[in-house]
Amino acid sequence: MPSALTLDLTDAERRTLCDARKRHDKPYVRERAAALLKIDDGWSGNKVAQEGLLQPRVPDTIYAWYHDWQDHGIAALHIEEGRGRKPAFSP
Repeated sequence: MPSALTLDLTDAERRTLCDARKRHDKPYVRERAAALLKIDDGWSGNKVAQEGLLQPRVPDTIYAWYHDWQDHGIAALHIEEGRGRKPAFSP
């Protein structure tokens, strides 16, 4: 059985995530920060995905956010520039 997700955030990391959850201009960053804070509070990834956010998510999405946080820290909350569908026509 897989191990439960755990985060051991420092005080500075927790303050940064709380600030991002409350004040960031991008809604997706606020959502990711909220999910990570709930994992730090002891919620399982599955419970966060189904009950912890405004909109239910697939648990694999929460796990991806968690692993990105482990690898890249605060930079993992942002979507990289240039991702997504490219325009078919450029004026």
